[in-house]
Amino acid sequence: MHLAPRALRRAVAAATIGLLATAVGCAPQPEDKAAATPSGSASKTCAKGNLATRTSGKLTIATDEPAYEPWFKDDKPANGKGFESAVAYAVAQQLGYDKSAVVWQQVPFNKAFAPGVKTFDFDINQVSISNERKKAVDFSSGYYDVRQAVIALKGSKAAKATSIADLKGLKLGAQVGTTSLDYISDVVKPKQEAAVYAKNDQAKSALKNGQVDAIVTDLPTAFYITAAEVTDAKIVGQFENQGGTPEQFGLVLDKGSALTSCVTGAVDALRKDGTLAKLEKQWLSDAVDAPVLK
Repeated sequence: MHLAPRALRRAVAAATIGLLATAVGCAPQPEDKAAATPSGSASKTCAKGNLATRTSGKLTIATDEPAYEPWFKDDKPANGKGFESAVAYAVAQQLGYDKSAVVWQQVPFNKAFAPGVKTFDFDINQVSISNERKKAVDFSSGYYDVRQAVIALKGSKAAKATSIADLKGLKLGAQVGTTSLDYISDVVKPKQEAAVYAKNDQAKSALKNGQVDAIVTDLPTAFYITAAEVTDAKIVGQFENQGGTPEQFGLVLDKGSALTSCVTGAVDALRKDGTLAKLEKQWLSDAVDAPVLK
């Protein structure tokens, strides 16, 4: 069957338009347009002082109560004193929030990295980055490299320990959910089950009362405890880092948070410009070296 001339022209025109549309759809987009969307949206996402925070115009930062030294000072996270308080405000400033725009919130240590929606923008509370915890939350890049240490009362059997083997027969204790507790179970592997405490204060009391032979905390906390809180105790030694990378504290964020890359960028900038090193020297300078337990 032959088409009438007018119908034939219409059919050819329609086919031509269809082919052109297909060609345009398959053609690569101009580079400037293709690149504009992702970079523009990333820039908008991390726009200083205009992040998608829990409360518009505010940055909500969480930590535990009490807030221990040398990480905080006088149990007041908002005063800007102590290493983690100073780091928190430095990160806030990098993100475009001044001190008046920061809101502090109390969240128990173990709850900060438990599964579930968070009520904070980020948490800072000596939380070590681990693959296990990353299943439930996001972390920023590390803001402090840390080691774990053993504390015992002076003159005790535990105080004379010089190796991991010397710790195996002791009753050891640590705060729940911490890498300090992990080091007891995974590195020391003591004959007695470790004593687990909700707070470091309880662990310190147990040590003073002779309920445990020794406790494990991070090294800067160990120096503060022995210098200011349990002065008849000493640091027995510190553990070597396990694996190829150092243990690091990271800021905790909600799983899949839109702020994770922005907060990581802020921490990286503070490391690069020397701010983290400066704050570490200012607030953790007393956390000097200790014998290594092998």
